[in-house]
Amino acid sequence: MIATQAKLVYQLNKYYNERCQARKAAIAKTIREVCKVVSDVLKEVEVQEPRFISSLSEIDARYEGMEVISPNEFEVVLYLNQMGVFNFVDDGSLPGCAVLKLSDGRKRSMSLWVEFITASGYLSARKIRSRFQTLVAQAVDKCSYREVVKMVADTSEVKLRIRERYVVQITPAFKCTGIWPRSAAQWPMPHIPWPGPNRVAEVKAEGFNLLSKECYSLTGKQSSAESDAWVLQFSEAENRLLMGGCRKKCLSVLKTLRDRHLELPGQPLHNYHMKTLLLYECEKHPRETDWDESCLGDRLNGILLQLISCLQCRRCPHYFLPNLDLFQGKPHSALEAAAKQTWRLAREILTNAKSLDKL
Repeated sequence: MIATQAKLVYQLNKYYNERCQARKAAIAKTIREVCKVVSDVLKEVEVQEPRFISSLSEIDARYEGMEVISPNEFEVVLYLNQMGVFNFVDDGSLPGCAVLKLSDGRKRSMSLWVEFITASGYLSARKIRSRFQTLVAQAVDKCSYREVVKMVADTSEVKLRIRERYVVQITPAFKCTGIWPRSAAQWPMPHIPWPGPNRVAEVKAEGFNLLSKECYSLTGKQSSAESDAWVLQFSEAENRLLMGGCRKKCLSVLKTLRDRHLELPGQPLHNYHMKTLLLYECEKHPRETDWDESCLGDRLNGILLQLISCLQCRRCPHYFLPNLDLFQGKPHSALEAAAKQTWRLAREILTNAKSLDKL
């Protein structure tokens, strides 16, 4: 048994050094190319409207605010200033979303975003995004990369298609630090020892983002009040939780397997599903020794089997917001196909470690 485990870990390390590192290098190259274009567009936007200041910055060869959805799809989070006069209201009526309400009607004129406040005092995510979309469309026509970039039509999101190969969504957002959403109040579960009180305090201090984008739970029923809502996002908190042991290596292997074998019609699986299941695996295996390099094979198998179970049940709860189902709106046939394909993948890795050479 130990020999089999060791063989799998050896093969996984080889896979990581060859396939995963090649994927990382290719994506890093794409990001540099994409960020040049996005920065240029955002510079034009800023000239027209100084409230939308580009927060896309390179720190230690990584771009702050850039999320990789897949090797050809990215999201840039554009942080807005001055959320000050609004209260964060999160009553659970819209899973995964919250609203920003004026703390005092008299403060309306003090807000930097006065024309995007609804009659009932909410800062409308939809109105801000609509204004931003108009500005980006104008900037695309003026920027120096106008030959290679165009807006993606038929969506309320701000999406650019670059060189006909890459899609980048630019999402206006507010950073919320020093508060924690009520809808995530059940985290951490009292009976689960991971991640421990110090890390919990760090994560909660890190806070979360409020994004202006279409919400999972609202698809198809966008009433005006609901489309004023903002989507909760916890990427910094999640990244902090995945520090230490072989967690990041495990995520890298999962993402590479997804990109190569689980990019299926109907797009049932994104890298974010992999990240979510990795966080649940951390809870199931709370000891740091469970994340030693020698356990990489066990952790990977555990996550793949959990993924199959989620796909078969057609439900994948968000790690911090368990009422939000990350499979909502996905076609059942796509989830079924993904379950079968993940099972083939898991079986192959479990029964023959050397098959990783071909995966």
